[in-house]
Amino acid sequence: MTAMISRRTVLAGSIALTATVGMAEAKGIKFDQNAFDAAQAAGMSIIVEISAPWCPVCKAQKPIVASLAAKTAYKDVMVFQIDFDSQKNVLPKLSASSQSTLIAFKGKTEKKRSVGQTDAQIIEDHFKASI
Repeated sequence: MTAMISRRTVLAGSIALTATVGMAEAKGIKFDQNAFDAAQAAGMSIIVEISAPWCPVCKAQKPIVASLAAKTAYKDVMVFQIDFDSQKNVLPKLSASSQSTLIAFKGKTEKKRSVGQTDAQIIEDHFKASI
C-alpha cells in the first residue's frame, strides 16, 4: 500500500510540475541563477531574453518571443527573462552588455546570440538552435 501511495504522490507531483513549467515557459520566467543552472545541467533548450521596459526594440521582441514560446514545436524551450535594469549582476555571467539581447542554449552550450534583432524568422532561428 505504501508503494502505491508513493507512486500516486510522485505522479501527482510530476503532473503539477509539468503544468507549472509549461505555463512558465509559455510566458517566460524571471531569471533565477539556480533554475538556470539546473536547466543547463539537465540539457534543456533555453532562451535567455534580456530586456528593459523602456527599450523599443525589446517591446518589439517580446510578443515574438512569447508567440514562439507558445508554439507546440517549442514547448520544451524554457525562456528566462532578465530585466536589464534590475538584474545587472547577471549580465557579466552571460557576457551580455545590452538590453534586447537574445541567447539560445542547449544545455550549457551557447548556440546563438543576437542584439537588437526584431525579425521574427531570425528570432525563431534562436528557438530552432536551442533544440
